[in-house]
Amino acid sequence: MQIFLNDRIVPEHEAVVSVFDHGFLYGDGIYETMRAYDGEVFMLGRHIERLGRSAGLIRLQIPSPPVITDAVYAALQANGLKSAYIRVSVSRGKGPVGLDPALCPRPTFVVIAEEFREYPDELYAGGVKLIIARTRRNLIAALDPKIKSLNFLNNILAKIEAKERNAYEAIMLNADGFIAEGTVCNIFFVRGGVLCTPSAEVGVLDGITRELVIGMAEKDGIPVEEGRYLPEDIFRASEVFFTNTTSEIMPVAQIEDMRYDIGAVTGALRRRYREYVTKHIADRA
Repeated sequence: MQIFLNDRIVPEHEAVVSVFDHGFLYGDGIYETMRAYDGEVFMLGRHIERLGRSAGLIRLQIPSPPVITDAVYAALQANGLKSAYIRVSVSRGKGPVGLDPALCPRPTFVVIAEEFREYPDELYAGGVKLIIARTRRNLIAALDPKIKSLNFLNNILAKIEAKERNAYEAIMLNADGFIAEGTVCNIFFVRGGVLCTPSAEVGVLDGITRELVIGMAEKDGIPVEEGRYLPEDIFRASEVFFTNTTSEIMPVAQIEDMRYDIGAVTGALRRRYREYVTKHIADRA
């Protein structure tokens, strides 16, 4: 595998960073995950914009959008990829031990592009199992969810819970007990014909796929509500799914002991999303 590191493509065995990198020492950095279809990176501009927002919130200097764009496509081309998973990471960089960001004169910039491994068809056909994690989402006042941070320990602890209980994913509640999001996804459910999703004010990352799905639902005449929901609200739902860049729209068949059908709204939005991706990629090509 070929990796874009700082300013050039290097072989994987040469793609190393210092043990004094503050991304390693403190999780001080940001990232974005993207997906390429047929050689085109879906919503690349929006991902770069969000990376810039994260950078601004932690006072981190990152490469310019054209430089990031060139690096992403350089990584794709170096690995001969058309369908790919892409991760762009920027850490504070190498510096002496200590929390002061000024200790690091130059950020570390990495782009990883690898062959996209399709999710098994049976997951979309039969849905997946979720749990409600005991681990709570970080307080908004402690860590702004708009920062897509390299420090993922909060989510990892919830993911461990899911694995220990033989579940695919975990739903995390905020400190007040309201549904926030999954470890790597946004949560949606249908109740009384209304498509519901937790609002940003409860402490969720405003996912790009989330935004697209809300817009598609509204255009198709599906009522959408962003609000504060307790677990019992989702237990009374008729359909549940989650969204993220890689899995797109993933149906949910079970949360704790509650089971759900993969209903018409989920199916319609999955088809609509695929149509949107296909048209977007074709237009760019």
